[in-house]
Amino acid sequence: MNYLLGAFKPACNVLITFNDGKNRKQVPFKKENGQTVTVPLFQSQENIVGKVTIEPMQGKKIDHNGVKVELLGQIGSYLTNYYNCLMCHFEMIYLVNPSKKCDFITNSKFLLVLFHYAEMYFDRGNFYDFTSLVRELDVPGEIYERKTYPFEFSTVEMPYETYNGVNVRLRYVLKVTINRGYAGSIIEYQDFVVRNYSPPPTINNSIKMEVGIEDCLHIEFEYNKSKYHLKDVIIGKIYFLLVRIKIKNMDLEIRRRESTGSGTNTHVETETLAKFELMDGAPVRGESIPIRLFLSPYELTPTHRNINNKFSVKYFLNLVLVDEEDRRYFKQQEITMYRLQESS
Repeated sequence: MNYLLGAFKPACNVLITFNDGKNRKQVPFKKENGQTVTVPLFQSQENIVGKVTIEPMQGKKIDHNGVKVELLGQIGSYLTNYYNCLMCHFEMIYLVNPSKKCDFITNSKFLLVLFHYAEMYFDRGNFYDFTSLVRELDVPGEIYERKTYPFEFSTVEMPYETYNGVNVRLRYVLKVTINRGYAGSIIEYQDFVVRNYSPPPTINNSIKMEVGIEDCLHIEFEYNKSKYHLKDVIIGKIYFLLVRIKIKNMDLEIRRRESTGSGTNTHVETETLAKFELMDGAPVRGESIPIRLFLSPYELTPTHRNINNKFSVKYFLNLVLVDEEDRRYFKQQEITMYRLQESS
């Protein structure tokens, strides 16, 4: 029995380390399995330098056809998981009662959902590599004892930020492969996070709009600017020009809209990240309500526009008014988010 258990143990331990890992800033990173770990933080055009250590298990040697390390920038879709879940559900129904298979297949609503996600699945696969750099570490041979390989990727172009969304994720990873042919390759991954910083925009116009319902409600709202950094403060005011309906309360929401795919395969997911009460009670004509909303408590990202033709992330301020009959009136305005260099 011990012999059988030993056959399934890994042939070696593979460790990927960064040369400046102890001094470099570490940030939380959520892995695909939901586990949160801390990983090093980089930005575009930096050098990524480190070591790969391979240590065979005691009494074993590693016959290999070469060792390499890759730096990959990848975009993946969680929608592939939905597709797989649908297929598993379909197979489970068939196994329990095969006679139901035909009824299940002819369910048009199920087929519509299934084909939609199937197209997403075959279009993108699990991950799409938009950056791929390779360094060969060793020629074919044998490894009898602990061996360390240095590697360096110089001034790496990493134009997009790491992003973990509802249906899509963008990640950067180091991938070490020990090619072993028939024995099956040994692969090890090491994630890291990329954040890119932007200077304050030279032009940042305020947002002013008038909205309302004819002869019932007329309001004017103003936000101090249209572009905000992630730790910024939204300052503005709401001015009531005409009030002939009984307003119960008014809220300001921050919404994130994530779009994946393209054309007829576009899937949109909207999240409400924050809800801030501006007013509780009925306003009167001429009343002005101030707005002061701090963004730092919320998990925001920069605005992403058509990243590699795969996805976009946009932010909106949504002004919501509710009357005494619980009817809702709202006005949505897009804002641009950017990451400002943090002061040390």
